[in-house]
Amino acid sequence: MSFIGKFAAALALIGLFIAAGFWALGAYVGGKFKSPDPVTIASGSVAGLREQNRLSAFAASFVAVTTSTVSQYGLSTQKTMITPGTVRYEVDLAKLTAKDVTWDANSKTLGVTLPQIEVSQPQIDLNQIKEYGTGGILSKLTDADARIETANRTAGQQQLVAQAHGAVPMGLARDATRRAIERSFALPLRAAGIDAKVRVRFADEPKDGDSVWDASPSIEEVLKLKPSGAR
Repeated sequence: MSFIGKFAAALALIGLFIAAGFWALGAYVGGKFKSPDPVTIASGSVAGLREQNRLSAFAASFVAVTTSTVSQYGLSTQKTMITPGTVRYEVDLAKLTAKDVTWDANSKTLGVTLPQIEVSQPQIDLNQIKEYGTGGILSKLTDADARIETANRTAGQQQLVAQAHGAVPMGLARDATRRAIERSFALPLRAAGIDAKVRVRFADEPKDGDSVWDASPSIEEVLKLKPSGAR
């Protein structure tokens, strides 16, 4: 083989070594800087939400109007009480686990099942309570006023609780909580460059038949299936 031929062969061999080096470097860098794992990110989001303990994404104000009457000695007295109260709608995030979060790789959908919403006891501002009534002799001679006030307060509390559990405020509370949780999971995924949908339902809501709830593995199952040391 001529000198030129040997030189060309040596150059080709060097080129192969260089190409192999770049391929190895690319594989190494690709392994180190591969796309973030959505399951790992979702698992971190679950841990972060659990640390918040309780989430209150919605509150509503209601007004109870109650009337009570006391009759005694052939006399009667009646009073009406107007009681405003505020109620918070909360979710106990400490109950959220990795079993409640699923990942559908085909549709890139994260499904989150939340504990059902809890409604707090109405918070009543005593200074805002208003009373209207007849009073009269019975109020002066007996404890009729005290009994009426107790009856009205009890009935007012019950009325506020009933209003708070109505379909409209409960629906608004679910929507507000759903949006807050969707953001909590979607933002970290988006920041990592993962284009994924997040769907949230509550444990006491019927499933809509979507495979994300029944066929998709939970992130707990996915993490268990990962080989040791996998990222």
